[in-house]
Amino acid sequence: MKTYLNTIAAAALLGLSTAFAAPGAHGPNGEHLDAPGAAVNASGLARLPDGSVNVPKLAQRRMAVRTVLAPESEAAATVELPGRVVMDPNASGRVQAVHGGRIEPGPKGLPVAGQAVRRGDVLAYVRHHAEPFALGAQQAQLAELKAQRQLAEQRVQRLESLEGTVPRKDIDAARTEASSLAERERSIGASLLARETLIAPVSGVIARADLAAGQVIESRDILFEVVDPERMLVEATTADATLASRVAGASLQGLPNVKLRLLGASRSLRDGVLPMTFSVSTTKPGVALPVAIGQPVTVVAQSKERIKGVVLPAQAVVRNPSNEPIVWIKSGAERFIPQPVQFRPLDANTVVVTQGLSADNRVVVQGAPLIAQIR
Repeated sequence: MKTYLNTIAAAALLGLSTAFAAPGAHGPNGEHLDAPGAAVNASGLARLPDGSVNVPKLAQRRMAVRTVLAPESEAAATVELPGRVVMDPNASGRVQAVHGGRIEPGPKGLPVAGQAVRRGDVLAYVRHHAEPFALGAQQAQLAELKAQRQLAEQRVQRLESLEGTVPRKDIDAARTEASSLAERERSIGASLLARETLIAPVSGVIARADLAAGQVIESRDILFEVVDPERMLVEATTADATLASRVAGASLQGLPNVKLRLLGASRSLRDGVLPMTFSVSTTKPGVALPVAIGQPVTVVAQSKERIKGVVLPAQAVVRNPSNEPIVWIKSGAERFIPQPVQFRPLDANTVVVTQGLSADNRVVVQGAPLIAQIR
């Protein structure tokens, strides 16, 4: 019994010595037991004082961390250009009214944005309304023409009843005058009730529709925009007049499934820059383009010039708390060191690191954003 009590007392003292370690006490692995927050992370993930990160093997497998040696090679120099998505004038169109008026729905109602239409479909009607003074003048003219037409018809009837005694030319002249007055009456009468038919200029999708039944619109207002979702253009701008002759290829940043082809560059400055036009297509035929009209984009133009550096996937470059670009280098089995670098994008998927790496560095190419989040 005495031996049992001694054993319990020894265990209690051992526990107290761990809970209340003396100043300067160290654990079996050299850790400071008296330091605040010295509890060991059960997962083993930790940010070390020198900025490196400790990632155990099991955690590396869970995070799908992959590394590669970084050999130096040559790649095409690139230039980033601001741009935006615009309509292809050969595959899109705008619907405008020649004269102002009031909107009336078409036979299938008013179309909405995103609705598919075919060329020639009736989208809406515009009922024209003249000013009160002009409307009164037209109605007065119509009444006068109606009276003249009735008199001309009566004169034709009288002359036809005297046929044989009246020259034939007089009868023909009376008939022509009556016919002319009737045609003028029909024309002015139709103008009082005229409406303009708005039709789809091309087949595609309604990209813009800002109309409601009864809405009053002015002439030249853009009422509808119809675009082909598989045919769009990207307009980029540059201040370098020689860039177009040095472009070997281009892509959109962040959109790996989109490819660009240079159509041409303007030789006239617009707002101090030169517009460059690219056609847009997808790597998968039949798939709609993942962009919208007016969307701002960044064009990565590949130059014919070659630069030396380390080509890496774009996801290998992350940002540190100071917003500097870095890559993670594996220096040991479980240790990763952040390395500041300078890089240039090659396309939507790859970058070339021009400074900060050597050929014997093992760089993290998958899982770098997860390592950067470890604190």
